Amino acid sequence: MNVVVEEGMDKTEKEALAQKIYDLGFEYEQKHRGCAQCAIKAIQDGLGIVNDFVYKAGSGLAGGGGECTDGLCGGYSGAIMMMSLYFGRTLEEAATEKGRADKYVSFRMAAALHEKFMEKYESVVCAGVQMKIYGRKFDLRNDEEKKLFREAGAHHDKDKCCAVVGNGARWAAELILEEMEKQGIAKTDLARLGHVS
Repeated sequence: MNVVVEEGMDKTEKEALAQKIYDLGFEYEQKHRGCAQCAIKAIQDGLGIVNDFVYKAGSGLAGGGGECTDGLCGGYSGAIMMMSLYFGRTLEEAATEKGRADKYVSFRMAAALHEKFMEKYESVVCAGVQMKIYGRKFDLRNDEEKKLFREAGAHHDKDKCCAVVGNGARWAAELILEEMEKQGIAKTDLARLGHVS
């Protein structure tokens, strides 16, 4: 499902789009699993820029990276990947002033997302987020622990991992829309980033 950002959206339309992206993130995590990819897909579908390579690149980031849980939350890392796709530096411009400026835009956006995660979950690390929402952490590489994780509502409760993915996607989309407005960038200007749907 593609929602698509339009030029000249008002505050109510942006809020509705952000909510729809939250809903997509929640739904994708519930149906498909793989938190980073689900956050990426929700943002891509919501903003209408689809890049299969970015989606594929998020594959190993689930559960803190390889389900190890001591790495970054996938809802967080996938969202940063999408913000950086929109506003990060390119290889071609890496050694230029523009490349340096673009890098710091993506740093600023990632820091803003970090603040939102810390405020809500007190962590950006998978195990830390788990402690906040479950009151314990799970070893996702252990079949019995993974079963307990699922039974604790990981992929169906409204306040567990699906919500974390939804929030990461929504917050990133809000930051992307804000930066697009700040820089005077239209959706058509971003077409080079992937297939525009």
